[in-house]
Amino acid sequence: MEQVHEVLEGNRYPGRGVLWARTLDGAVCGGYFLTGRSAASRERVLRRGEGELVVGPVEVVGHDPLRHYVAARERGEWLVFGNGEQVAEVSDRLGDGRRPVEALGGLEYEPDPPIHTPRITVVAELRSGRDAWFGGARRSRGGRTAADVVTLAVRDLEPGDAVLMTTYHSDGQLVETAASFVEFRTGAGSRDELLEEVWGALAPEFRVAATVFEPGRLAEAAVRHEWPRGR
Repeated sequence: MEQVHEVLEGNRYPGRGVLWARTLDGAVCGGYFLTGRSAASRERVLRRGEGELVVGPVEVVGHDPLRHYVAARERGEWLVFGNGEQVAEVSDRLGDGRRPVEALGGLEYEPDPPIHTPRITVVAELRSGRDAWFGGARRSRGGRTAADVVTLAVRDLEPGDAVLMTTYHSDGQLVETAASFVEFRTGAGSRDELLEEVWGALAPEFRVAATVFEPGRLAEAAVRHEWPRGR
């Protein structure tokens, strides 16, 4: 099975990515990263809020719902993270008593033609910290405008196991919707090592920010930023 750097070497511009992994020390971790090609997409940072991580502009002015959003939230029994405003929506549904598959249902891809960026989301239990559900809302390749919503339950990862979902598959120029998910192996021995492994695998010209966190410990998330450029 491929390592994360091998997965991302063939995907220079993955857009946004969510992952669920067990490091070699036995810790189960969630992760999120964002890359960008435009100046507005690259000039973003991850900020800590009350039980949240928020993607926002470097200068705290204006709001673009496709670029600025809650990327991770812990509420009640659940951790939710993903690439857009659906994170808050899914978190609220879980708070209303819905189960993960139901909470991930009915989502739409982003209204950004011609790319039609998928919405990718992960729900994880805070109590056990073992089970996670990935949800992907994508535009049909057959031309239908209705979203195809796929869910994947991931359970009982062994140390070194990891699952990744990205929005795009791209050589940096041509952008296509990515496959539903990719499984890979990690050699990271801890949360911090997993972050450095993922960060180092992202193409420097596109990477913006990345974070890795353990369920129930979002406030202690490890975070990396590319801003200012070239740092």
